[in-house]
Amino acid sequence: MRESPASVPTRQQNAANLRQPDRGIVNHLTSTRSVLIFVVLLLILTVSLQPITDPDFWWHLKTGQYILVTRTIPHGDVFSNLRFGSEWVTHEWLSEVIMYAIFRALGFGGLIVAFSVLTTVSFWIVYLRFSKLNVHPYVAGFALLLGAAATMLTWGVRPQMFTLLLASIFISILGRYSNNESTHAIWWLVPLMILWVNLHAGFAFGLVLIVLTLVGIWLDWWLLGQNSRVEAWRRTRPLLLVLLACLAAVCLNPNGPRLYSYPFETLSSPAMMQYIREWRSPDFHNPLSQALALLLLATFCGLALSKKRVRPSELLILTVTAWATLRSARNVPFFALVATPLLAEHSWAYLTSHRLGEWLIATDKEKPKASSSRQVALNVSLLLIALLVVTLAAKQAIADQAMTETREFPAAAVDFMIERKPAQPIYNEYTWGGYLIWRLYPEYRVFIDGRADVYGDRLVEDWLDIHDGKPRWRDSLDKYGIRTVLVKPDVALASLLRQDSSWQKIFEDERAVIFVR
Repeated sequence: MRESPASVPTRQQNAANLRQPDRGIVNHLTSTRSVLIFVVLLLILTVSLQPITDPDFWWHLKTGQYILVTRTIPHGDVFSNLRFGSEWVTHEWLSEVIMYAIFRALGFGGLIVAFSVLTTVSFWIVYLRFSKLNVHPYVAGFALLLGAAATMLTWGVRPQMFTLLLASIFISILGRYSNNESTHAIWWLVPLMILWVNLHAGFAFGLVLIVLTLVGIWLDWWLLGQNSRVEAWRRTRPLLLVLLACLAAVCLNPNGPRLYSYPFETLSSPAMMQYIREWRSPDFHNPLSQALALLLLATFCGLALSKKRVRPSELLILTVTAWATLRSARNVPFFALVATPLLAEHSWAYLTSHRLGEWLIATDKEKPKASSSRQVALNVSLLLIALLVVTLAAKQAIADQAMTETREFPAAAVDFMIERKPAQPIYNEYTWGGYLIWRLYPEYRVFIDGRADVYGDRLVEDWLDIHDGKPRWRDSLDKYGIRTVLVKPDVALASLLRQDSSWQKIFEDERAVIFVR
């Protein structure tokens, strides 16, 4: 049933009652809204404080050390035997320098805390995008937590976290421009692009966002009759100039114009898409992916049920990022950054057109007001408890780092290699290559590691054939001159080598086994 015109202002006024004038820190300490959102952000920070498990972390760390020690940025591979000297596009060089600088100053604990803060700030920027819409704090908190939970599988001490932050900033600036809230801020995208292109190849998403915003301006004009053609063109011109400036800024990196083609080469690699888990579609059988499934369903249901019409420009970017997410789990953060504010806005618009929303507003109005000093004391106590939980989580993550390294990586086997120095070249597990680089370079170079773009599809396929004991696996080991094999004890290659008299086992524990010719 359609609302009567008289009822609309009343509900808008009720929603406006949730807004509180800004009177500084005291106002925030007496505001349930401010405290609740701050606690939600602290919860995101707490959950993100985890030991480092990303196998690529280790070669990132070694690369940062290499750059700072040699004062050069490598353009050819230095870490592997088979691809030594071949092209290596070090597109994450600045991230790696930052990672090693933090590690050298503050150790693993500093890295864990710093990247958790990056994650939390990214979602704080997401909240700022809908904070002025008077969304009830319960709804805002739920949307924020769901959006963060959907991206949990991508969190960690990794360069992608810089992309999460910069994508959040880009979406915020472009969203404000699209809403006519800010026009000059878009020029900040140019220096941000220069920074982004030196931090991570995810900069390509920033260019896509600008293009989608340009298309969205004309979609709004065409489908909604929003503004005139002249006004649409007036708003398009500055953004076109920003796009051209950002395209030119891509060259401002140690690899120059090479980065124009690099993202496309990565996306078109069959081996990377087939064998690297985060490049595949999300696995919705994984319990940790259920938050993403819920975010997808809740967002599109919220848009369908809301009486507030979503603009075509908003629907465009939401649809594109949803498609990208369903194609590759690596793109989940982009969808979450776009979907979370829309979920909060349209869920609240739906609720305020029903009794539940009116009840939430009325409940807030009817709550007995505690004295200012008492409310401040309660909220400060809540914040102190939340900060204590964060501190304990950080200490626990730091304390667990050594045990996590031993559990996830072949620490004892590497210790054995450092002492016994088995012959080179070596064959190793794909996910252990980065760890071996960190612990053994320059004494040893690896067969393979997480830099799949360096090795190419053919070598990745060869590594897999050997690992799985496919026909002619022995010929492949001979072709590459392998003298030492370091793999997991339960893989097919380990079983075959146990039965081969030309190979001798010299080390084994629960994590790894080493064979030599």
